[in-house]
Amino acid sequence: MTALEIGIASFPILMILIFLRVPIGLSMFLVGLVGLIVVTDGTQVAFGRMKSETYSTFSSYSLTIVPMFLLMGHFATLGGMSTALFKAAEGFLGHKKGGVAMASIGACAGFGAICGSSLATAATMGRVALPELRAYGYAGGFSTATLAAGGTLGILIPPSVVLVIYAILTEQNIAKLFLAAFIPGILAAIGYVIAISVYVRVFPGSAGTRPPVPWGERFTALFRVWPVLLVFGLVVGGIYLGWFTPTEGAAVGALGTGLIAWLNGGLTQATLSESFMVTARSTAMIFFIVLGAGFYNGFLALTKVPQELADFVVSQGLSPWMVLILILTFYLVFGCLMDSLSMILLTIPIFYPVISAMDFGLVNLPAMQADAAMEVLKAGIPEGMGAEMLASIQDAIATGAELTREQMKELGIRVTQGIANRIETEYVAIWFGILVLIVVEVGLITPPVGMNLFVINAMDRTTRMVDTYKAVMFFVASDLIRVVILVAFPIITLLPLMLMR
Repeated sequence: MTALEIGIASFPILMILIFLRVPIGLSMFLVGLVGLIVVTDGTQVAFGRMKSETYSTFSSYSLTIVPMFLLMGHFATLGGMSTALFKAAEGFLGHKKGGVAMASIGACAGFGAICGSSLATAATMGRVALPELRAYGYAGGFSTATLAAGGTLGILIPPSVVLVIYAILTEQNIAKLFLAAFIPGILAAIGYVIAISVYVRVFPGSAGTRPPVPWGERFTALFRVWPVLLVFGLVVGGIYLGWFTPTEGAAVGALGTGLIAWLNGGLTQATLSESFMVTARSTAMIFFIVLGAGFYNGFLALTKVPQELADFVVSQGLSPWMVLILILTFYLVFGCLMDSLSMILLTIPIFYPVISAMDFGLVNLPAMQADAAMEVLKAGIPEGMGAEMLASIQDAIATGAELTREQMKELGIRVTQGIANRIETEYVAIWFGILVLIVVEVGLITPPVGMNLFVINAMDRTTRMVDTYKAVMFFVASDLIRVVILVAFPIITLLPLMLMR
């Protein structure tokens, strides 16, 4: 067998190990190790890579952001921030039809802004909101489905652990990915609220009512969420303003939530020790998956599977949009069987080269040149520019033609095809990352193997899983509509980046 054939054969072997419930990190590590031994016809390269890959993975400065965000989320729970968020949202929405469920979504969105984990958000908000939902007569399946869907906001609304991993894999700017996730995250929350509104109209008996909260109590509850706003503003705002790097911002966030938890009495010597242990276990799990993926992807790179796949797809003449739709469909299906981090670590090194080779037309060179030229002309006609040159530049701008080198020289600008290509590559990488994150997260709430569904149902043994399955399809439909919108209109995701450029 050739190296390429061995690389292709490794996929079914890996899937068999995963379905046999071998941990995903260990599965990728073993397949990569054995594959390297077979391809290189010996153990020298494989064992040498075992040493170098382990060191390079665990010594990565960028990965230190992961335990900091996990610790920040745990401290936020101890500080009562999840409860404060839910009470504030419930005060303003709880009296509406389906309002307590809507408040749960709002609280999940708020908690997701200080917790980078989907499962952690679902579990935390489940403990807070589930008793309230049941107390006010909400159907069990509707309650669990709402909280499972709300949990997915934890990984989309920045900060996000999975986005950090994606940024490392594709060598993209973490802060820009966080920025691009804002609008899709807000759309997700709005879509879930609409899904709840539709559900309670289709099934009127699924949601009870509660009396309105006096305005004074509403504003008191709203005031109590100031720690969340403070931490979120400090971490995310500090990163965008350049006060500190994303890693430093995560450390500041962990320190800030820790101090708030201590002041609120939730952080004691015992809970601090427990927080460190929980964070250490979660970090070890994530890092081992990263190590296994790195080892397996190194093996694939040696067999040239990603490069050959990219060349094959390009040679088929399929449109970039068709390729993107096929890849997203793959993620929707397999996202039901694997967790989001494992899916991204396993597939991005394979699919990203394919997407990078496609031209989606997200950047228009003449438009970029026109914008730069207009900025110059607004400040006044450059000294020495003749009327004929000015007229030719204005004509090019009006007709959407590219500026010539002479015209750009007269304007003192430099907007070339190479610059446009670099911006296009960055935009595609960020847009694709957000899309992948969304469709993989849909898998977390898609029957029959939605991990968030099992997490929430484990907290409510009285609700049948089939009832959760039925209710959650309204939220899945909302997600699919959002994916279609974001695919059709990339500007929605990229607008914050374009405004900042």
